Amino acid sequence: MNSKITFFPVDNGDMTLLQLADDRQTCLLIDCRIRRSADDPSDTTPDVAYELRKRIKNDARGRPFVDAMLLSHPDEDHCLGLRAHFWLGPVEDYPDDDKDQSQKRIIIRELWSSPMVFRRASKKLTLCDDAKAFSKEARRRVQANRDSGFNVPDGDRILILGQDKNGKTEGLEQILVRQGEVIRGINGMGQNLLESRLLAPFREQDEDVEEELSKNDSSVVINFSIRESSSGDCFSRFLSGGDSGVCIWERLWREYTADDLKYDLLLAPHHCSWRSLSHDSWSDNGNDAEISEDARSALAQANDDAFIVSSSKPVVDDDNDPPCIRAKREYKSILGSTGIFKCTGEEPTRKKPEPIVFQGARSGFRLAVAVAATASVASAAPPRAGSDD
Repeated sequence: MNSKITFFPVDNGDMTLLQLADDRQTCLLIDCRIRRSADDPSDTTPDVAYELRKRIKNDARGRPFVDAMLLSHPDEDHCLGLRAHFWLGPVEDYPDDDKDQSQKRIIIRELWSSPMVFRRASKKLTLCDDAKAFSKEARRRVQANRDSGFNVPDGDRILILGQDKNGKTEGLEQILVRQGEVIRGINGMGQNLLESRLLAPFREQDEDVEEELSKNDSSVVINFSIRESSSGDCFSRFLSGGDSGVCIWERLWREYTADDLKYDLLLAPHHCSWRSLSHDSWSDNGNDAEISEDARSALAQANDDAFIVSSSKPVVDDDNDPPCIRAKREYKSILGSTGIFKCTGEEPTRKKPEPIVFQGARSGFRLAVAVAATASVASAAPPRAGSDD
């Protein structure tokens, strides 16, 4: 059994499922965007809730669950459908046992949440209802941990990603992950199969700088190192950064080494936006927009045969951003002749996109269709990339 990373087609938004190579396929869901239009049989919106449920397990009482869920930041296109499809509250109060299996809400055994994301969002930007619900659930779980001496069951577990200012995370060391630290496994399982290094958000001290940070630039950035067996020395890297903008990638390049940022698979930040690579507006400046060399360097640490995935609508040659055609061309330049760029809105076709699934190999990733067609994962030759538009 191999690890898997599935990118769901949600237009300009994120929804990614990471599954480990253990017998129970321990999983981490990163963000969600589940649109109501998918419930209409006559609508062409992909039913990503159905696709997610096909890939996750049920507990002994038949309730679907994910081992953990990470919200990279609280934009609606990263948490839409949370209240409708996930159970928020103590598991003992779960009310959906008598519902049809497809209607049962998904239990989140452990939350991965950054307090800075919500604090910075509340200063200038209004949170959507699903983001407010996630924030409320995170606070409930923190309090449950405090009240129980950090001895809580599944459904109350939480990891706080990033040390907050003014002592707001003091006393929470048992559930706190500081910037630069590593999370081993998912909810205590698969500790020899996954190491997740928290690269951002950054903890700020300067109030002037703090005021300039949006919820996008407080996105959680993690470089996941994934092994296919607990005894193996080789691993594959998946770099995920939510909607982090150019200033964050510039700072990551200044504060970390090139090796810290290496990847075999990159989720293009902010749905292949030019704003992750440049301070200049693509729609205003077009080809005159200047790239940030530091941001590009941070995003250019691709290993041989790497993949970059844009979780977005089809990338076309127009003034839209995101996705941005020039950002796509820059990513393809980073990948060179050996790497492949994919877009969730284009696979296998633009009219009928389906989840893109990668399988982990001894080192690196392979498209699942390519793996299935070959006898040897390690020797599978990935297909070449297509045209720009």
